[in-house]
Amino acid sequence: MKGATTGGIRISDVIAHPLTQKLPRPTVTSWGSYEEVSMVLVEVRTDAGIVGIGETLGRFAPRAYARLIETALKPRLVGQPAASIGTHWAGMRRALSGRAGGMLLEAMSGVDIAPWDILGKTAGLPVATLLGGMNRTEIDVYAAAVNWGPLPEMEAELAALIAQGFPLIKVKMARPVDEAIRRIEAMRRKAGDGIALCVDANWAYELDEAIEVGHALAANGYTWFEEPLAPEIEQGYEELRRRCAVPLAAGESNFTVDQAKRLVTSRTLSVLQPDVARAGGITETRRMADFAGAFDVAYAPHIGMSGIVCETASVHLSAAMPNFRVMECEGDRSPFKTEIADLAPGCLRQRGGKLDVPAGPGLGLMIDWDAVARLRSPE
Repeated sequence: MKGATTGGIRISDVIAHPLTQKLPRPTVTSWGSYEEVSMVLVEVRTDAGIVGIGETLGRFAPRAYARLIETALKPRLVGQPAASIGTHWAGMRRALSGRAGGMLLEAMSGVDIAPWDILGKTAGLPVATLLGGMNRTEIDVYAAAVNWGPLPEMEAELAALIAQGFPLIKVKMARPVDEAIRRIEAMRRKAGDGIALCVDANWAYELDEAIEVGHALAANGYTWFEEPLAPEIEQGYEELRRRCAVPLAAGESNFTVDQAKRLVTSRTLSVLQPDVARAGGITETRRMADFAGAFDVAYAPHIGMSGIVCETASVHLSAAMPNFRVMECEGDRSPFKTEIADLAPGCLRQRGGKLDVPAGPGLGLMIDWDAVARLRSPE
């Protein structure tokens, strides 16, 4: 609704839609095999009839997230100016005491994204432009991911992603270490020198194991080593950085900028990877990206097993952040990406590792509410 008076528009309702899907193929990481995953689609309505959409990373127990949104967050927003995004964020943060993180920040993320969508629709501008913009009409993306599993299956998955034109491909790694090293070497042979590879370990290793794997990654020219250790083991990350040449990436497990502070300011990380559907939405993720940029650390959004709203919000952030490097692009064609909105998922739209930035107002999405109803989580 271009031309509406932004300051006069007020939030009239906040609705949380818990959704569950069966993945087209299992996602296999060091944590296990995932065949089903959930999220919460957040709908923020206004008295002007403009509706904003957000997404909360609630992979499990989505109804609990929806309940938290509707009982703890909604009362703080209804009746408030839609454009007061910073005020909303601060108010929601005070809904629960204690350190920032967990379900509260994930729930806030979906609620925070929606007012940015409203603001863009009101102004007739894409969210990327509202964020300051870098005049990017396309962004770089990398393929995620080759699943951990038997080597022939991993080689086949890698070949399929290469055939799709991705110049950078993520490979999942796990234990045991000797098998991980064998796969690291095999993936490099399969990819050749013309394809860049990175590894995601999903906290699979203890420090000594990570050092051994890190040496193998450096020897085989991998671009980065993602989440080798649990996020709390910050001293371990620092030790690993001192003892291995491969660049380190992490941040998808961070909820707020202060949780990224130590590893960014020390330049332990070369790449920070916050997830907009977990890290407090667009508002806090932007702060994290800006903070990383001040220390010459790259911003590379995490997307894993999320939906089209998370992916699209991440595209807008990528288009706007000066220190953006590359965005994760999941190869799955799940209903969360293919059914709930009119925009095709990035894995289908990308060409040669390039993805167009939506040019429409707000996020540039139109939601299919019939699909949302079909995917609603069972009672």
